[in-house]
Amino acid sequence: MPFIHVKTNASVSDAAAESIKTKLGAAITAIPGKSEGWLMVEIEGDRQLYFKGSDAPAAMVEVSLYGSASSNALSTLTSHITGILLDVLGIATDRIYVSYMSTDHWGWNGSNF
Repeated sequence: MPFIHVKTNASVSDAAAESIKTKLGAAITAIPGKSEGWLMVEIEGDRQLYFKGSDAPAAMVEVSLYGSASSNALSTLTSHITGILLDVLGIATDRIYVSYMSTDHWGWNGSNF
């Protein structure tokens, strides 16, 4: 039950969004037990986003997880996420933040896991 929210000041075409979504679906498997089958992705482009005082291309990625993951798995996922945004949108990896939030409570289909 992961959710990945990408906010960027770069323009994101429909084709780029589809590519990011597909690549994130593969990348989420860096966390044992997670798959695209449960992944929800939101991509927001053309945001007013400034990093280090500059509006050069940047991104903030928030990853919400049901349960927890090891530091190694999260490091691997961060590498995948930053690589995807570099490849698809040309955002330098040093202009991307990735934050992680874990919870033991996740609702779906009228009840909680």
